[in-house]
Amino acid sequence: MAAYLDFEKPVAELEAKVEDLRALSEREDSPPIGEELAKLQGKAAKALADLYASLTPWQKTQVARHPQRPHCLDYIRGLIEDFTPLAGDRKFADDEAMVGGLGRFRGQSVAILGQEKGWDTATRIKHNFGMVKPEGYRKAVRIMELAERFGLPVLSFVDTAGAFPGVEAEERGQAEAIARATEAALVLSTPNVALVIGEGGSGGALGIAACNSVLMMEHAIYTVASPEASASILWRDSQRAQDAATNMKITAQDLLRFGIIDGVVGEPVGGAHRDPSAAIGAAGDAMDKALAQFASLPPDAVRTAREEKFLAIGRKV
Repeated sequence: MAAYLDFEKPVAELEAKVEDLRALSEREDSPPIGEELAKLQGKAAKALADLYASLTPWQKTQVARHPQRPHCLDYIRGLIEDFTPLAGDRKFADDEAMVGGLGRFRGQSVAILGQEKGWDTATRIKHNFGMVKPEGYRKAVRIMELAERFGLPVLSFVDTAGAFPGVEAEERGQAEAIARATEAALVLSTPNVALVIGEGGSGGALGIAACNSVLMMEHAIYTVASPEASASILWRDSQRAQDAATNMKITAQDLLRFGIIDGVVGEPVGGAHRDPSAAIGAAGDAMDKALAQFASLPPDAVRTAREEKFLAIGRKV
């Protein structure tokens, strides 16, 4: 069953009428209503397309957080063959908010990192809502070091509201762990590509997104802090999250214009949750193309290209 966001109410009403009319048309004693059904379907499709063609930053934030949006494990299942998960940081514990392992992407051996939020109450608790703890970032470093040793490209699927802010995370060195992960991504001599599939929040996202190429799904967001947190900091009022989302320029389209990211992956009309297979396929094509740009470069050139990319941020508008 589709879950509709608040701003999708007009579309929800039209699609409910479509379903009622379709059910009626399937009855044996139904009058011929095929033409009327087709018109209503067209009207609903047009309403959805018009709505998603002009989403506000706050509406995109809601879409990025949609509970039915495909998550990291969905992308791994759809794009990675022979995925072998790797667990633990060899120092403290395994963090299931950070997924990592080895597999094959379109015939090429790769290392995979990603943040998993979970899709129901049990899995959200298991994966800590995608909020990674220090041991998760240390696991990411371990996997990036394996990729370095064996010459494997790294693919990152970013989807987190931010790193876990609990006291125990601070006690175990959260800031240092994120910094080490960011450093490991920056100095990697093999190509790495990051895709923001939902939320890319703060340093929690950057820890696995300091890559040669950073891509975003069309309705994802990427930001220094969540709109709610930013509103609390700026105005002492989390209710002004909509204002914060608008002013921070957190959408894929704004970030591409500012040179923060390198590409936007189109989503099906109505968001990735409407057709996950199509969205995942488009993401795979974009990541494959991004990797190909660096395939023939020697290790030093790969590292230099990444360094120059990040040093150039803020120098152009």
